[in-house]
Amino acid sequence: MLTRRDSLRLLAGAVGGAVTGAAALPARSAIAADTPPPWKVTGASLLSTQSFDDMLRGFMEARSISYASLAVVREGKLVLARGYNSTSGPVLAQPTSLFRLASMSKPVTATAIMKLVQDGRLSLSAAVAPMLGLSTAADDRLGKVTVLHLLQHLGGWDRSASRFDPMYRGDFTVSSALHVPLPVTQANIMDYMSTLRLDVDPGSRYAYSNYGYMLLGKVIEKVTGLPYATYVQQNVLAPVKITRMVQGRTAQSLRRPSEVPYYSPYSDTTVLDNSGAQVPMPYGTFNLENMAAHGAWLSSAVDMAKFTTIFDAPGLLTSSTIAQAFAPPDVEWDGWYYGMGWSVRPIGGGLSTWHDGTYPGTSTLMVRRFDKTSWVVLFNRWNDALSQSFTDDIDYPLHVEADKITSWPTGDLFPYYGL
Repeated sequence: MLTRRDSLRLLAGAVGGAVTGAAALPARSAIAADTPPPWKVTGASLLSTQSFDDMLRGFMEARSISYASLAVVREGKLVLARGYNSTSGPVLAQPTSLFRLASMSKPVTATAIMKLVQDGRLSLSAAVAPMLGLSTAADDRLGKVTVLHLLQHLGGWDRSASRFDPMYRGDFTVSSALHVPLPVTQANIMDYMSTLRLDVDPGSRYAYSNYGYMLLGKVIEKVTGLPYATYVQQNVLAPVKITRMVQGRTAQSLRRPSEVPYYSPYSDTTVLDNSGAQVPMPYGTFNLENMAAHGAWLSSAVDMAKFTTIFDAPGLLTSSTIAQAFAPPDVEWDGWYYGMGWSVRPIGGGLSTWHDGTYPGTSTLMVRRFDKTSWVVLFNRWNDALSQSFTDDIDYPLHVEADKITSWPTGDLFPYYGL
């Protein structure tokens, strides 16, 4: 069955790339083989769940993941919604528990942009720099970057070439260059990035850019006059009955009541102030508030499963807008490409689309298969001592489990969860 391993390696680190220095830190001690962690499953299913549950249990215990959630959709209907707990506390993960989405936030932002385009309030060809007041003095090519370029990661910023992502651990560079204290703001980041030259010509080459999606969030605010999250909640999420999704917050003390805790065996210097304090990687080594449009949404698995159904049939978006979302970009691609907020792979006469997300304390994966089967899986940890990709490694087993099902149920659990 189809695996996304090669393409995910190209898209690896959808928010932050690799954690600087993490791989060099000492490995955490393994859990003793004679002390298996406690195990509890929550939620409902219209399927025989034993094979899914057993697969997730083995996966989580092998990688010391304490919390996870999985939702499976078939032909627009929720058929499985589970929370998985490989720990005795401090919370119990439910199918409606909130997890950080990391870069799975990008399809949400892209959908908001497409809704504005569909409503005639924004053009995909609109130049971003004049709209947002970005200086083009350092590089006049910045003036040619369009909304479409940002959606398809064609804006001209290539973090693999520059070895710099302003949205992840770039805070110290921005603070030093602009002589401003931590925490830096989105406005600070925009000012700093406008002093740099683009890595490549806009529209010439795919290069994954968190910064480009941050700018899309600012475009939404400029066009609507509303805070980014408010517009998304009112015009993208509420129309499909998604009400639990909120923006995450960096500090551990600000964790939402139904949000899982995040785990990493590593720590590093905080970007929230100039104290130089060492903090756990998920709580202060990156600024989640600045990641609003590309990495800061909190969601449950069932809510993101509902989000996938926006693209199954006309409703919130028209059929032509949905087709635009999955259309190939005007650059060379091989096997797969990045559309508007989704990675896309043509399969026969259909399309498989997906997005993943990673940063310390978070691994997420959302898949829409060509056969009208979709799933969302969320973990509260990014990597183990070997820096393995959980989203990469869980992908194939989920395809295998889905392929085992020969008769899908016709019921729908979405109403049970208020969706």
